Amino acid sequence: MARTRDIVIGVIIGGSFLVFFLIMAITLIYGRFGEADGFSGLGDKVAIVNLDGVISSSTEIVRQLDRWGRDDNVRAIVVHINSPGGGVAPSQEIYDKLMKVRADTDKPIVVSMASVCASGGYYIACAADEIVAVPGTVTGSIGVIFEWPVMNKLLDKVGVQYETIKSGKVKDVGSPFREANDVDRAMLQLVVDDTYDQFVSVVCERRGITRDSAIAMATGAIFTGRQAQKLGLVDSLGTFDDAVDLAGELSGLGKNPRRVKETPRRTVSIFDLLGSLTNIDLGKLLDSRQDWVSPKLQ
Repeated sequence: MARTRDIVIGVIIGGSFLVFFLIMAITLIYGRFGEADGFSGLGDKVAIVNLDGVISSSTEIVRQLDRWGRDDNVRAIVVHINSPGGGVAPSQEIYDKLMKVRADTDKPIVVSMASVCASGGYYIACAADEIVAVPGTVTGSIGVIFEWPVMNKLLDKVGVQYETIKSGKVKDVGSPFREANDVDRAMLQLVVDDTYDQFVSVVCERRGITRDSAIAMATGAIFTGRQAQKLGLVDSLGTFDDAVDLAGELSGLGKNPRRVKETPRRTVSIFDLLGSLTNIDLGKLLDSRQDWVSPKLQ
């Protein structure tokens, strides 16, 4: 009897390990869960694109915009933005894609501002036909910033010396291992000024604001949604549902149109599996490096 019990327990334990390793193998082979797209009924719809967090890449948002732009059943697109901004290039790429979708398809584009839609987020919002903000949305922050940590004094204290061999005097600009000099600052200021000029030009062109008025607002200052409406930075105040209704009306679908959006894609790695056991996001921990030497719209 005891032997039979031991055999049963052994089979259960062995089977559990086998199932665990099979799951790990399948995960590593296929590498992702949740690729199915979420649709809401048949017929004409309004597509929803969510842009959340710091803007570090344009790839996923541009892909979605391209898809919905080519879908004849999608009559309008609502971009729901909850972002403090981010990289200049990805913000501009998303803005340019929105402008292209508008030009090529005549589909109305509505931006719905969530808690925060500032700097690079606002840059993207300028591509919309209509911008809808919640009264308490934090927006604005029109400007450019370029910053990086300098650690040379700290390294000196612990006896660490960092050597650099470079091809030009500004090749290591932004290095955390030395302080910036006048040549570095002058060059970077030109980059910041040119990027700032591009930002202001977009605001003027898309919002119908004079350059003097835009520059007066483009100090990096933030505004509530209600303040932004008075300044001409947003068109109306309302919720996300209000923005969807507006998109429906602009596209001829009326209020409460059918909606469609993609199910978020999730790449699963061995670090996710291990992290689920330790409550530590090992993937993010290993990929937490930041590209310091880059201007940002935030």
